[in-house]
Amino acid sequence: MQSECRVAVVGAGPNGLSLAAHLRARGVDFQIFGRPMETWDTRMPKGMLLKSDGFATSLYAPGGKYSYADYCAKHRIPYAPLGLPPKLETFSAYGHAFQKELVPNLEPKMVTALGQNDKGGYTLTLDDGTVCHARTAVVAAGITHFAHMPDALAGAPRPLVSHSADHHDLSRFKGRRVAVIGAGSSATDIAGLLHREGAEVHLVCRDTLWFNGRMPDHRSLRSRLRNPNTPIGPGWRSYLCANFPLLFRRLPAHRRIAIARGHLGPAPAYFARDMVLGRAYTHLGLQPQAATPKGDGVELVLVNRSGETRVLDVDHVIAATGYKPALARLPFLDPGLHRKIVAIDDVPQLSDCFEASTPGLYFVGTLAVHSFGPLVRFACGAAFTAPRLARHLARH
Repeated sequence: MQSECRVAVVGAGPNGLSLAAHLRARGVDFQIFGRPMETWDTRMPKGMLLKSDGFATSLYAPGGKYSYADYCAKHRIPYAPLGLPPKLETFSAYGHAFQKELVPNLEPKMVTALGQNDKGGYTLTLDDGTVCHARTAVVAAGITHFAHMPDALAGAPRPLVSHSADHHDLSRFKGRRVAVIGAGSSATDIAGLLHREGAEVHLVCRDTLWFNGRMPDHRSLRSRLRNPNTPIGPGWRSYLCANFPLLFRRLPAHRRIAIARGHLGPAPAYFARDMVLGRAYTHLGLQPQAATPKGDGVELVLVNRSGETRVLDVDHVIAATGYKPALARLPFLDPGLHRKIVAIDDVPQLSDCFEASTPGLYFVGTLAVHSFGPLVRFACGAAFTAPRLARHLARH
């Protein structure tokens, strides 16, 4: 079975759904493929609180309609723009409701292959064997394929060593000793939720463990001028990244990449402090050197900056070590098409309308971060991405 459309959207997370809502409003002929909110439903730990504040947690519909605040009000769910962290389950339910209301034509099929065709467009093969031919393809793949495992752990047996993205339900670790590697929000979320499930938790951090502070609800004008709040966090650098992504794109490539990698580092949210401190054993200034099976568990060798080692025996190791976007990690991208895309560190270089060097191929979300900055890593970045790209696709 085959179909044709003008625009094919690959991915049904916040970016894909927001873009689809704008395309539909503009009357663009499109199809969107993917399981709605799949990463949030299957790759994030149950019980997690989102690091973003309520005002920065929406998907983005035309005119700003169907916001997270609107959803909470409709369903009588407690909400505040600041100081009340959204629950994972609430945000996921909101995303599903957004899809049903604004993107009813979603096809919950996974794209298994994406390549160019001889007509100058793109051919998408789906997991049920059907084929879609599109003049334009937009990849909104999220973070699902980009989980990063440190080299020291990459060769360890996966039943004993895993990534934080492998765990939605942590209840199976009740009564077990678990080492969590990392110092960011994923690490502290996993550590706190593991303790809640009854595990003995060892949190291993390369440096120190530092938590973001809570932004007060009411601040003086002087405080707001010195440290402005934004959807991606406080501070003037965040303000510039959040409000001027097109200006960011004009920076030299090496500068853009340095900011994208270094800004908004792995600092957990303020509420994670009480979930971790006094509940998990913390091992600071250490990083994994090796992990080998020992009995039914793992012998985890840790090393400090002086080269001194320490051994930690646990039942399981979870690497909460973040995500590294790369085209090579997209399992559906045709190798021939991959080779044609101009990229730096295997991240595509994009036009000011998200188009790659291969005409008609667009990337949004994590794979656009080197071009537009940290904003597009987050769900709130859809407020910039979706209307701009939809307007461009409607005109072209």
